[in-house]
Amino acid sequence: MDSKGIIITTNNVSSELDFQKIEKYIKNSLSSNTDKVFSPRLLQLKLYLKIVSILFISKKTSNHVSLDEIKNVLKNNHLFNNIVLTSKPRIIKVSSKSNMAIIWIDIWDTQNGLNAKKVINQRFNIGSYIAIVWGANMNSGVLQCKNCWKWGHMAGVCRIQGAKCVKCNGPHLTKHYRHFAWYCKASKKTNPPRLKTKKNKPCPHSFKCLNCKDEYQANSYECPFWKHHFNKE
Repeated sequence: MDSKGIIITTNNVSSELDFQKIEKYIKNSLSSNTDKVFSPRLLQLKLYLKIVSILFISKKTSNHVSLDEIKNVLKNNHLFNNIVLTSKPRIIKVSSKSNMAIIWIDIWDTQNGLNAKKVINQRFNIGSYIAIVWGANMNSGVLQCKNCWKWGHMAGVCRIQGAKCVKCNGPHLTKHYRHFAWYCKASKKTNPPRLKTKKNKPCPHSFKCLNCKDEYQANSYECPFWKHHFNKE
């Protein structure tokens, strides 16, 4: 027994009848507080699913699919009756040029994954479209290219040649930022004259995000592109 309860090891997967026997035994063994005994259950793992073939932006309303819409679908569709989410669903575009979305959902399931098996490869309707549930590996949520720093794709499929700096959007690696960035170099022509950024000091300059053109790095969580993909409204 530990702080989270009693752990019982069995040779085979327990049945509902086994759970009832265990619960009855534990309650009979306690002299008080039997009302606080929770029903026995199998150990659970976090499993990862994704829902595909959903439009990211509706052709009728021109609005992107919202978190509330997805929660409604999961709540009202019988396919997800026994599914317990570990966190909020996450919504991203398949790519910057595609209007299709991927819905990532992380669920609690038993070690043999009975609930996940019931929904994987199943199809269901969302409006006039047929969505499909697939099994997935652990996902990081929103995709951001570490080469060009745009949202919606990974570096492996990036089409630009070379690399861009996450701070200034210049055509160089971020680690070479101070060597190439003009505003880290000294200049007597500016008013007032600009001093060179000291080697061991943090850069005092403001940066420009290439996604929204605001004054922070392109991988900042302040970027509305990140909030839009993650539905953090």
